[in-house]
Amino acid sequence: MEFDKIIQLIKTVSDSNLTQFSMEEGSLKISMKTNKQTKIIAAPMMAPAPGPDMGPAAGSPAMQNFQSQAGPAQTEVTFQEAEETILSGNVVKSPLVGTFYNASSPDAEAFVKVGDTVKKGQVLGIVEAMKLMNEIESEFDGTVEQILVENEEVVEYGQPLFVIR
Repeated sequence: MEFDKIIQLIKTVSDSNLTQFSMEEGSLKISMKTNKQTKIIAAPMMAPAPGPDMGPAAGSPAMQNFQSQAGPAQTEVTFQEAEETILSGNVVKSPLVGTFYNASSPDAEAFVKVGDTVKKGQVLGIVEAMKLMNEIESEFDGTVEQILVENEEVVEYGQPLFVIR
């Protein structure tokens, strides 16, 4: 990939609301993520004009042989869209960037579930950042109305995690 195209890609991804982006160039695999998952099957890109290091041209016998062995080309692109909703109630937000966990270990019961009554200072979950486990405590007394993140989901600073009524 050319340097200018890489810079343009970085700027485009940085300006979007993506939380994760990955890309492979050989037979084009792209994966993008924010919050709501959507799956698209996309047709492959047009083959570029062959250059000194590009390999066989699109119509060449070598490329036709490759295409007949590989079968019909299809590229899967997965991305997730953020849902914008207005949250009512007391919102507990992530104090840092990291990975959210709803329990102290994979086989332990979740700290809280929807409908649980919580007290101010009660542990609601954990955010792991730089191998440190940071407890997320309730800032309010009330009932857990919504849990807005899934276990092992990457969270951003200030991202809403829980709604307490």
